[in-house]
Amino acid sequence: MMCYSILGPFFPKEAEKKGVSNTVTGMIFGCYALFDLLASLVFGKYLVQIGAKFMFVAGMFVSGGVTILFGVLDQVPEGPIFIAMCFLVRVADAVSFAAAITASFSILVKAFPNNVATVLGSLEIFSGLGLVLGPPLGGFLYQSFGYEVPFIFLGCIVLLMVPLNMYILPNYDSDPGEHSFWKLITLPKVALIAFVINSLSACFGFLDPTLSLFVLEKFNLPAGYVGLVFLGLALSYAISSPLFGLLSDKIPHLRKWFLVWGNIITAGCYMLLGPIPILHIKSQLWLLVLILVLNGISAGMSIIPTIPEILSCAYENGFEEGLSTLGLVSGLFSATWSVGAFIGPTLGGFLYEKIGFEWAAAVQGLWSLTSGLTMGLFYLWEHSRRRRSKLQNIPGTEEERTALLPDDI
Repeated sequence: MMCYSILGPFFPKEAEKKGVSNTVTGMIFGCYALFDLLASLVFGKYLVQIGAKFMFVAGMFVSGGVTILFGVLDQVPEGPIFIAMCFLVRVADAVSFAAAITASFSILVKAFPNNVATVLGSLEIFSGLGLVLGPPLGGFLYQSFGYEVPFIFLGCIVLLMVPLNMYILPNYDSDPGEHSFWKLITLPKVALIAFVINSLSACFGFLDPTLSLFVLEKFNLPAGYVGLVFLGLALSYAISSPLFGLLSDKIPHLRKWFLVWGNIITAGCYMLLGPIPILHIKSQLWLLVLILVLNGISAGMSIIPTIPEILSCAYENGFEEGLSTLGLVSGLFSATWSVGAFIGPTLGGFLYEKIGFEWAAAVQGLWSLTSGLTMGLFYLWEHSRRRRSKLQNIPGTEEERTALLPDDI
């Protein structure tokens, strides 16, 4: 996650020096997600055949290598060659990241089947720490040593993790399953949860190409301090995620309310991020950081229950409990997250140029509001349907008497 988040504070400015527009910079951020999507679907489907441990270790190895390669792109001539190389390296990184993440979710859920949300919430501590440390560390190393050092430093750390994971991780054997992604995604509840995941990842992705530019222009902060602005979002997400994971496992019926209200609160945060001009609230740095902190909490509230909810829905609809279903679910999560992470920065870069950060953030918030309200309506419909079903299954007094008494009486 440090390798992913390190670009935020300085790459948009570095790309501008190479003659790259904000829209193309957003596409460079966004193409990562597009190929993460395609790779996640493939790796999720063939996880059992490839092997979860091999997929994870191989993904880590390639990701470390291409992160180092990204650090030498400043030597490439500006213009189309620089843009093409950025896309090529980001695509390779996306495919390797998809392999590692899809395998890691499956390994964790397989190892801790009764505490899925708690374990995933605990994992998000370290995802959050990566998001926290990436921007300030990247900004500091960039200011102190130049463009190359942040990428080479982090790439080497990832490569050092490869032999450690080869030694520690268990091997899981499983048979290929009968079910497909199509059967999973066509379940109405799963499709709506996928929409929720899309909207949340788009909100995160929107900030990558836009927030640093907005902070630089509005508050005139140096690049090293811009990374600290991202700190509020990532740190609050890292702290709140394990709490929501624990609550999701201990009190499962809370998951649906986390999903709904997390999205609605996120929508409110994006309305206030600029803030939207019609509110006539002056943009201030402390307010921006406070809204990012609230956004991190609401994101943890919404994201953590998604995988347990998809898993329970899959099991209710006849999917077998095994590594093949876990591969499908983790691949689906990664793929749907990637759809939003592609649209978020791509659309964000475009809207930032056309209508400014304040309105662009508000448009992004509408997506999250729509997904939250849609999910809430579905849960209300599901509740009323189950209630009607229970009432219909209660036999009347005459029916009970007729069924219980012998025919000859």
